Amino acid sequence: MDVWVDKPKCTGCHHCFDVCPVAVFEMRSRKDLAAANADNAPEAMKWTGKSEQQVIDKWGSVQDGHKHFADESDGTSGGISVGVNGSSCILCQACLIECEGECIHITDDTGTTYQSVYK
Repeated sequence: MDVWVDKPKCTGCHHCFDVCPVAVFEMRSRKDLAAANADNAPEAMKWTGKSEQQVIDKWGSVQDGHKHFADESDGTSGGISVGVNGSSCILCQACLIECEGECIHITDDTGTTYQSVYK
């Protein structure tokens, strides 16, 4: 499996990290471009330090206990998600359902692609 995150859409909610049973995702600092781009995201979807405005408009003022768009993870939210262990993915799709930013992409071994759609 190839798993990657569209970084400008990631809110830092930690849902993918929290629900993944095989530890595909790690939360990284938004300040460290190399660490934040350690998956196979296409160039246009890598972290450059700027979140997508449409996602900010949707999640920026939501008061749900998450530190949306925070540079660093506090262990519960913040930072940016990186699909660093895509080969461990079992395609349970839990991350695809839970992702607030609808930013997770998975390509299975047959070439079929899956994208997150928030519940």
